[in-house]
Amino acid sequence: MNYTKFSDNIIEILLKKIADRELVAGVIGLGYVGLPLAVEVAKAGFKTIGFDVKKEKVDSVNQGHSYIGDVDDSDLKMLVEKGMLVATADLSEIGKADFVAVCVPTPLDAHRQPDISYVESSLKSIAENLRKGMMVVLESTTYPGTTEELVKPILESSGLKCGEDFWLGFSPERVDPGNSVYKTKNIPKVVGGIGTDACELISAMYEAVLDNKVFRTSTPAVAEMTKMLENAYRNVNIALINEFAIFCNKMDIDIWEVIEAAKTKPFGFASFYPGPGVGGHCIPVDPRFLNYKASAYGFRFSTIEASMAVNDRMPEYCVERIGEILGRRFRKPINSSKILVFGVAYKPDTDDYRESPVIRIIGKLRTEGADVLFFDPNIPRFIHRGKVYEGERELTAGLIQSVDLVVITTAPPDGADYEFIRHNAKVVFDTRNATRDLADKSNIERL
Repeated sequence: MNYTKFSDNIIEILLKKIADRELVAGVIGLGYVGLPLAVEVAKAGFKTIGFDVKKEKVDSVNQGHSYIGDVDDSDLKMLVEKGMLVATADLSEIGKADFVAVCVPTPLDAHRQPDISYVESSLKSIAENLRKGMMVVLESTTYPGTTEELVKPILESSGLKCGEDFWLGFSPERVDPGNSVYKTKNIPKVVGGIGTDACELISAMYEAVLDNKVFRTSTPAVAEMTKMLENAYRNVNIALINEFAIFCNKMDIDIWEVIEAAKTKPFGFASFYPGPGVGGHCIPVDPRFLNYKASAYGFRFSTIEASMAVNDRMPEYCVERIGEILGRRFRKPINSSKILVFGVAYKPDTDDYRESPVIRIIGKLRTEGADVLFFDPNIPRFIHRGKVYEGERELTAGLIQSVDLVVITTAPPDGADYEFIRHNAKVVFDTRNATRDLADKSNIERL
């Protein structure tokens, strides 16, 4: 067979199918990245199949019930009822799709090393059902080189050849759960394909779905490294401001006022804010993927390693500050104190507690003997290392008055009444500057 002729013909056919909305899309992994993407693809007029190994997610999607804050039930229900979106746990259905996006988790393992087992499992399922003319794009965050060194060989084990029989690329997910301005639909996309044809085909698909143009990179590795740079940049700058916060506390200088003053400079300064640590799937995880790859080249990112050490220590520093506040205010040690932690999510207005530093703060306080309660309006309970932790159902005056200290650990959720908390609390330790607008701060201490 003349593969070049086949490729040329199928490229034209695929571009027409994209333009006519006749292409069938598949999204593997229906979590914080995959479900919003599947919904946007379906809303753009493409029949979409969502794949997930968890039956409860599949059932929820097919019933029109969203478990992701950034996806409205009304949108999901409408798409399901119109037959534009269907979910399944049967990965053999992958063969029905022309375009497949892999959006499965890439967590850290018990040794804090990249765990790409979910990616590998998904790719093997794709390989078993791969057919000529398919486009495959990896969105899951991983180390630079993954697409060409891992993904391509697994898919080519099917007997089909990348760039001739199917097209492969990488497009880093940039989802920011809870962000009211930037969502899947309007976040700019970066795409790197193995070959120009792959890049153009995959980009054409994303441009048909999203509001923004796609930035094309020369290789998947450039796109992969782009994601690493974005989050390493944030990790390093957050670490810098966290160290400033620690030192400012020693000098009795208000770090929050320092930041506001620095922000008046119209160039050369981008504001970052201190906190109890970094959380979510990106900032605390991506630098470890980068270091994992760097080690294979005998290289060390000393700046990133230092920033990770600073940010990793922030939960312990917060516990130290809690102990200092209790001792100074009440002459009480942590092990005889009752503490209410306000907020479990790693960021406001979301139920996402992946890698949340708050979980470490709660664990450390309990290890030191404190009676720890927690309240988060979006997280009534959380699971950590197989154990379920139940939170308080309501933030009442009686609950606040019953504890020695309230620790604000998540940035202000919409509608939170911090004056109510301050008024009823003996003392508040605010790690997020949530109480900045309160007139009376006599019983408030900030990070």
